[in-house]
Amino acid sequence: MDLPSRPELFDFHGVSMTHYFTDNWENIQNFQARPDDILIATYPKAGTTWVSYILDLLYFGLTSPEIQTSIPLHQRVPFLEINVPSVDSGIDLADNLPTSPRLIKTHFPVQFVPNSFWGENCKIVYVARNAKDNMVSYFHFDRMNMVEPEPGDWSSYLHRFMEGKVVFGSWYDHVNGWWKKKQTYSKLHYMFYEDLIEDTGREIDKLCCFLGLTPSVEKKKKITSGVQFDNMKKNDIVNHSTIPFMDFKISPFMRKGMVGDWKNHFTVTQNEQFDEDYKKKMRDPTLQFRTEI
Repeated sequence: MDLPSRPELFDFHGVSMTHYFTDNWENIQNFQARPDDILIATYPKAGTTWVSYILDLLYFGLTSPEIQTSIPLHQRVPFLEINVPSVDSGIDLADNLPTSPRLIKTHFPVQFVPNSFWGENCKIVYVARNAKDNMVSYFHFDRMNMVEPEPGDWSSYLHRFMEGKVVFGSWYDHVNGWWKKKQTYSKLHYMFYEDLIEDTGREIDKLCCFLGLTPSVEKKKKITSGVQFDNMKKNDIVNHSTIPFMDFKISPFMRKGMVGDWKNHFTVTQNEQFDEDYKKKMRDPTLQFRTEI
């Protein structure tokens, strides 16, 4: 297939976006959620695939093992807003999902989520990752993903990230917007990437509690081991290696999956600038992130 061309960033209702995520806007906004749908929401590169896979295994891991080895995860957990020519759109995949519940993922800031998800009172799992590691991961992702704008060099990327001039807008607005929503919407489970790294089993327990699931000890053990980073990275069904517009020669989709890799990228000066800017933008003392564990 012809590789799609790298898109330009533009302002869309106050959020930096590209046409691959806005072309199908009306259909996306009119998407009809079902009461048992589960929406996985994240800023890009914050653990989306990880949590998608955990949920997929919790719900379908034992009932349909053959699907686990034949259909890539990105088709089983569709990316709602994506609309790239010659690839199934997220909406089409979601509408045709045979599973119940349907697991659907989005990178939308909270204000872009189709109304039917709130109207149907759907469960939502949000995953947040500390800004520094999130940015490093996003930078490498933008280098290898042809449907993302050209990232440029690290130092210019750092400044654009701080200004929210990356796809899906400002990290600060995203994590804060969803955190605020959690205070009024009880069916929202807010998770942290760092907690998942620290103790995957514990976080799966919390997730099960939120979802009302009671997997056996045996099943939970199997899932916890299956979703360890190295196992996922080697698993072609999960690691996105079948997606045509990602260039794994530049960087793998799953790169390091660690906390603290930002230290290998930030200079001392960049780190000081970033911290100062961070203090101004992160005013809510109840939302705290860890940049190391």
